[in-house]
Amino acid sequence: MRVKICGITNLNDALQAIDAGADALGFVFYPDSPRYITPENVKHIISKLPPFVEKVALFVNETPETIRSVCLETGCTLAQIHFDVDDHFIDQIRFPSLRVIRAQKQEDILAFCNEYRLVDAYCEGYGGSGKRLNIEWFEGIDCSKIILAGGLDPDNVASLKSYGFYGVDVSSGVEVSKGKKDHQKVLSFITKAKM
Repeated sequence: MRVKICGITNLNDALQAIDAGADALGFVFYPDSPRYITPENVKHIISKLPPFVEKVALFVNETPETIRSVCLETGCTLAQIHFDVDDHFIDQIRFPSLRVIRAQKQEDILAFCNEYRLVDAYCEGYGGSGKRLNIEWFEGIDCSKIILAGGLDPDNVASLKSYGFYGVDVSSGVEVSKGKKDHQKVLSFITKAKM
């Protein structure tokens, strides 16, 4: 499984995650999040990163123009759209984008099943709640285009291997505090996800 470490707020955490084997880093451009980071700081971090790492920009309730502009300005390589949008909105971004499905019931995880998407547990706020989806919902479903998020940590990630998820996304499950990663937990999470 590919692994994204989300909620990166500083260069040290970014480099440690990459050294541990992360395939992608996530940067939160949602001002109400405790993991919010400014475009200027993200641009600085990305300028110091090695090649071949996906740099994901997370957005909530922004316009297509803002999403595209921030991605281009910072050097991010993928926009993660954490709110409900239609195909026209995605087309208007004119930048590689990933939908997020905030699942409340089993049927929700089947939305957009022909494209890669991130599936997270629904919560009133956005992202990093640590709330976990009912994993039984995914039994018998093609999970090869699903990136699973929500309530994941080093203790439960290995149990997901049999479902065939494309990847996993973790934030709060590998933190010391909101926005600060526990490097040992990051290493343990990635190791168990990839073994």
